[in-house]
Amino acid sequence: MNIRLYNAKILTMEKNRDVFRGEIWIKNEKIAYVADQEELKQDWTKADIPRISWDLEIDCKGDLLMPGFKDAHTHSGMTFLRSYADDVPLQQWLNEKVFPLEEKLTGEDIYELSKLAIMEYVTSGITAIFDMYLKPDNTAEACMDTGMRCVLVSGLNNFTSSIEQMEEEYLKWNKKNSLISYQLGFHAEYTCSKELLCNVSTLAHKYRAPVYTHLAENLREVEECKARYGMTPAVFLDSLGIFEFGGGGFHCVHMTDQDMDILRMRRMHVITNPASNLKLASGIAPVAAFEKKKIPVAIGTDGAGSNNCLDMFREMFLVSALSKIREQDAASLDAVKVLQMATVNSAKAMRLNRCDTLVKGKVADIIMIDLHQPNMQPIHNIPKNLVYSGSKSNVRMTMVGGKILYKDGEYNIGESPERIYEKCDKIVKRLLSE
Repeated sequence: MNIRLYNAKILTMEKNRDVFRGEIWIKNEKIAYVADQEELKQDWTKADIPRISWDLEIDCKGDLLMPGFKDAHTHSGMTFLRSYADDVPLQQWLNEKVFPLEEKLTGEDIYELSKLAIMEYVTSGITAIFDMYLKPDNTAEACMDTGMRCVLVSGLNNFTSSIEQMEEEYLKWNKKNSLISYQLGFHAEYTCSKELLCNVSTLAHKYRAPVYTHLAENLREVEECKARYGMTPAVFLDSLGIFEFGGGGFHCVHMTDQDMDILRMRRMHVITNPASNLKLASGIAPVAAFEKKKIPVAIGTDGAGSNNCLDMFREMFLVSALSKIREQDAASLDAVKVLQMATVNSAKAMRLNRCDTLVKGKVADIIMIDLHQPNMQPIHNIPKNLVYSGSKSNVRMTMVGGKILYKDGEYNIGESPERIYEKCDKIVKRLLSE
């Protein structure tokens, strides 16, 4: 499908390229052309460029086109826990609220509940998710049926999945598929035996693959690991060779200098989840310290059980504001860096290098931001407006792989919102009554 997006302000997220006025052309799932007004005039005077038969032309009316946000930590199927498992600490939240209900979930439940999350992602300008949950095949099916880009990551632990299943999923979902890929992972040190973790390390070495996990999310987790093994989680896991080929840690709130040195040495990513960490009273991640040590930071929302709101605008604001409070320095973290975390860094953490910027040949994962709303005026600095005053209400369009999934309040995900709400409501009522 040939699509022309014109009369737009464009933020490509390339280094050292400011916002400019121009247009973007899309052919099938890829960006075919990006140009500012002067380049357009020069190119269109050349006789060797034919006129194109457009399937769709959209006048952006001066609104902003930019890469979609990449939500680098999600548990999409957890939408059933929204506002049910609230106001308790992490371990109590998991053991008393989450795990008992999750035991009742079927694959069909996760499929439907993930669709509800996908609706929320696209209204927030999210074009890809890094999803760790039970029965990943069902999450993948929901994403393929709706058009959402998804990187699956195993949530292997002592109670669910197995090394054999993770390897099977890794091979299955890393075959050529335009929307779905898969990374090795496990839930956390505290839910996995040492033997299981050694098996994860063996698999990572077999495929020379990165590994991702919840890491140092709260202080109790760290102290219990030190009591078991005499080491922090990061040091212990690295001692098993798990991170030899890189990967990432979700949360990374309570990190020592030695932990950070390991992350840098192994070229790992930190995926910070500020709203979830605040709600569960886990703490504030040392994002400025990660930046100083040149450890790349990405941003995730976590799941709807621990965050409730799958909103990247809120996460971006919190990343910046909490860093200022933690460091007692209003200049500790610039908004432009935070925007890079939510787009380019998150794409790289998810190994989606074709989806990070708006340049020719990259995948057309594009969002349109309404600049004609009071919270975006005056336009002194668009990137800073996005982080400090931007809102989900500013998202006019979300496109994944050249397909528009959401535009001006309308969904194009293969099913009506009311039908999805109805199915999810039935699932929740059944889970609570059993």
